Amino acid sequence: MHSLEGKVALVTGAGSGIGMAAALALGKAGASVVVMSRTAEEVEKTAQEIEAAGGRAKAMTADTSDDAAMKELVGTLVKELGRLDIVVANAGINGMWAPIDDLKPDEWDKTISVNLRGTYLTIHHTVPHLKKAGGGSIIIVSSINGTRTFTNPGATAYSVTKAGQVAMAQQLAVELGEHRIRVNAICPGAIESEISDNTETRNAEKAEVPVEFPEGDIPLTGGEPGKAEDVADLVLFLASDASRHITGSPIWIDGAQSLLR
Repeated sequence: MHSLEGKVALVTGAGSGIGMAAALALGKAGASVVVMSRTAEEVEKTAQEIEAAGGRAKAMTADTSDDAAMKELVGTLVKELGRLDIVVANAGINGMWAPIDDLKPDEWDKTISVNLRGTYLTIHHTVPHLKKAGGGSIIIVSSINGTRTFTNPGATAYSVTKAGQVAMAQQLAVELGEHRIRVNAICPGAIESEISDNTETRNAEKAEVPVEFPEGDIPLTGGEPGKAEDVADLVLFLASDASRHITGSPIWIDGAQSLLR
């Protein structure tokens, strides 16, 4: 068990799926966890689960792509809890998946805004407080898409944001290393979560290239998707001192799925 006693963590997109599982794991390890989402009901439920397990949590709402909202949220967080040590930049959307000549500019902009601008603003506003704390850990939740997998038809905007998040982690690992701030990217494959339910597609089949996978395209689990808790365990490791010499690393957690696709 990695102890995070005395640490304060912020998890964005913590109302469900990977974000919720990560917040629960951090709370169980002793961190005070600020769980954030655009939907108050979802993060209040997450906070209640952490507290029911004996942890400490605070639910807050904001849109990660809103500069003023994120500045206010982080300021309130630090004022009330005194410090910040761990940031899990998880909030994101799949957005619209469509052929590039069918994908509308506003659909492109929305995916870029939430996934890249949101990640940037989360880090932009939290880094000063990590510096004040003498260091910390930033964990960006990316994907196998755009980093090792390019077979999902119409997923151009999404893949660009996920590749951009890995580049951001690697660039910032160098920039923030002198401040003892580690920055890593997690790249999940198929995970049981609700994000796929929110994927919009339009004529995506027109951009599809036939690919034949062997039976069970996730070798480690016979085709079964991973669980959000599997990713949460990796978040916990990267948040703890057990990963003290790991930074600038994309880590694929997909049961070898992306090696086939």
